Amino acid sequence: MLTIGAHMSIAKGLARTAENVVAMEANTMQIFSRNPRGSNFKVPEEREVEHFQRIRREHGFGPLLAHAPYTLNLASNQDRVYEFACTVIREDVARMDQLGMELLVFHPGSHTGIGEKAGIRNIAAGLNQAVTGAENIQVLLETMSGKGTEIGWRFEQLREIREQTEHPEKIGICLDTCHLFAAGYDIVRDLDGVLEEFDRVLGLPLLRAIHLNDSLMPLGSRKDRHAVIGGGQIGLEPLLAVLRHPALRELPFFLETPRDDAGHREEIRMLREELGE
Repeated sequence: MLTIGAHMSIAKGLARTAENVVAMEANTMQIFSRNPRGSNFKVPEEREVEHFQRIRREHGFGPLLAHAPYTLNLASNQDRVYEFACTVIREDVARMDQLGMELLVFHPGSHTGIGEKAGIRNIAAGLNQAVTGAENIQVLLETMSGKGTEIGWRFEQLREIREQTEHPEKIGICLDTCHLFAAGYDIVRDLDGVLEEFDRVLGLPLLRAIHLNDSLMPLGSRKDRHAVIGGGQIGLEPLLAVLRHPALRELPFFLETPRDDAGHREEIRMLREELGE
């Protein structure tokens, strides 16, 4: 059975969020590890966590994904920015691991002028001070669209980051269909070719999660603009091909489309109907 969910707000608590997942007919979810555009986070009470864990067990949730804040830039050479990023990734790896989240994804960062190689060295060093190797959680590098000085829009960049980490076994990849398409990987006309390239450069076993999003912008635009499923330049059939692909169909899928919970429920229901589930 397809493992699919959406990005969810936890403003009303973890347990209420898990209940919303069930109501959406989803079986996984993505949450922010803290304020996505700040630094604050709330530590849930033990009773809340126990209720949350009970719901996910009873309803057979697949792997859950936490998303680190957008303000995190591990590629920066500015002391204040880099120290903040190192603190956030270190704290969030520990907190999300303790919470029982299987996966934590983050945007690798933008080198802002110091160059790709230097930015990659900074990202790897930031991961090395955060990941001990004893965690259960997997930390995922997200494939990016390549806007500005963004790192992670080529598979080779992600490989270089992993190769410089002390615990590469704890570092996987999250593929974002919108970002991938905007970066120039043609998943519409050559999905097999793109996956073959991913396998050659990184290895398909490193792929742990997929952000399933359509793209408002055309192939190779290097602009990150998510669209609803079937409402963008990728289209419904190519996204269904992603869901059906034998190398991908056992992975957890997460919608980040510009819709609310009710809209995501409609998308999930439509996708399950299209897949005959």
